[in-house]
Amino acid sequence: MTLRAALLSTLVAASLAAHAAPKAAKTSHRRATRAHEKAPPKPRVVFDADDANDATLVPFLTARAAGSAVLRAQVLLDRAHFPPGEIDGRYGDNMTRAAAAFNAARGLPGGENVTAETWAALNVDTRPVVVPYVVTADDVAGPFEPNPETMEAKAQLPSMAYASPEEELAERFHMSPKLLASLSGGARVAQGAELRVLDVMRTALLPAARIVVSASDLSVTALDAEGKTLARYPATVGSEHDPLPLGDWKIAGVGKSPVFHYDPDLFWDAHPKDSKVTVPAGPNNPVGVVWIDLSKPHYGIHGSPEPSEVGKTTSHGCIRLTNWDAAELASLVAPGMPALLRQ
Repeated sequence: MTLRAALLSTLVAASLAAHAAPKAAKTSHRRATRAHEKAPPKPRVVFDADDANDATLVPFLTARAAGSAVLRAQVLLDRAHFPPGEIDGRYGDNMTRAAAAFNAARGLPGGENVTAETWAALNVDTRPVVVPYVVTADDVAGPFEPNPETMEAKAQLPSMAYASPEEELAERFHMSPKLLASLSGGARVAQGAELRVLDVMRTALLPAARIVVSASDLSVTALDAEGKTLARYPATVGSEHDPLPLGDWKIAGVGKSPVFHYDPDLFWDAHPKDSKVTVPAGPNNPVGVVWIDLSKPHYGIHGSPEPSEVGKTTSHGCIRLTNWDAAELASLVAPGMPALLRQ
């Protein structure tokens, strides 16, 4: 069966290069399978905006730390293009790998830790990390849609929009909804309400020369012509059932706001009664807000409706980023660019 022709409609025409037709293949996911059993509830952590904005507080940070200093480090790493995924103020696996990548790229000795040297490099960025934000009428206007479990139910929706203004704002500011609520003192998201959000505006980057996807590091890295890291993103990369297709491939095209053509014949875990459907575009679409097509048939790099799960779950072979990281990566690549998929 020829999939590429069936999927030309998945991309907005204005955003497509000559080869940019995303493929609704087995690599796009329907159900993310958790890599580990559910962890016990995490202890409550109190975050303080003033402490997070205080550049003189530079404690040694390592795995399993949590609090305002971790929050500051996460925001600064995000703005330096070494994001830890969804920012939550906790030093988890994504944060550990982000710190290690930042230290290595800067030639710093900290490894997976945030040390005095790491802080010195991060604090060159002097903007506050937590800032006030007044909710606008547009923020609460919607439309907001539920995100049902089955593909058949998703296909009945007018769009795969955010489920709530809380979800929309949390994703806009790269933060977990729980962190948004905690920093804002539990304030209700309503027009005119003042919240505390994260300043995650990043400086623009020059186009990349190639990208490298690492299964062992759970990351996608954009490199310049000299091999310098421009950006490094946490990623969900395949699974035992659908491993990453290692090899030297190329970027075939980029499509924004893709729809998702679900074909149960392409998924090993599909329900026997599932049927082919088309899921509308939107941030909660199974492939998020952008599809970066690879020359390897049926594979691509794309966004995710569940930013908290990126780097922590498995996929059906494709490469999944947070929506905001996928959007930035899409701005750095072009058709024909090498995409190296490595163990």
